[in-house]
Amino acid sequence: MRTPTSDDTSGRLDPLNGDHSGVFSPELGEFPNAEQRAGESTAKETKTGTTTVGLKTEDGVVLATDMRASLGHMVSSKNVQKVEEIHPTGALTIAGSVSAAQSLIRSIRAEVRLYESRRGEDMSMQALSTLLGNFLRSGAFYIVQPILGGFDDEGAHIYSIDPAGSILEEEYTVTGSGSQYALGVLEQEYSNDLSIEEAKTTAARAIKSAVERDLASGNGINLCVVTEDGVEITQHKDFEDVL
Repeated sequence: MRTPTSDDTSGRLDPLNGDHSGVFSPELGEFPNAEQRAGESTAKETKTGTTTVGLKTEDGVVLATDMRASLGHMVSSKNVQKVEEIHPTGALTIAGSVSAAQSLIRSIRAEVRLYESRRGEDMSMQALSTLLGNFLRSGAFYIVQPILGGFDDEGAHIYSIDPAGSILEEEYTVTGSGSQYALGVLEQEYSNDLSIEEAKTTAARAIKSAVERDLASGNGINLCVVTEDGVEITQHKDFEDVL
């Protein structure tokens, strides 16, 4: 059998040429010709956008997102739920690739159920954030930037997790194409003594600010409140319902 020599296959392992150094590849986070493929796809990729925010309070966390899905310069959907329950007292916002985010949510939910069935207890938010970071670090969910919010025995937690898997616990955080507009509102209005209702209003103002200026964000707001009692998610087409 002739060893392939084309550009697409020259980097692959030929099992007949005696070189077995990469027999256990790819390792975690490693993909063949990753840099080459990333360079080729950059010019072709379709830009998407969103705005998501997360705030921590003493009694729980509030997560909020817009409801628009974009495909380049087109609005592909006006009714997208961009925050999902993934844990009895934990939820995740999504920004980035829709298919990757959906796969990530399914994978996380499965791991949480396995953890609970094996140990007979809920996964802590620290463990859940580590699991999320490991999933993203693997490179299998390119490209997603979630916010994790939850409540456990140690209280309320907000984690900002970037597409490469870094984990930062924050008082408040934002992601998405409209994040700079939302962050300006949070910088002005957030304080660590906000009640849940006040945090909902602040989050809604942050999303509304982004919707006013970011073309990829709009069509309403998803609001999620996570407390020790569980996760509650609501959708509102009119911002006045929550302001």
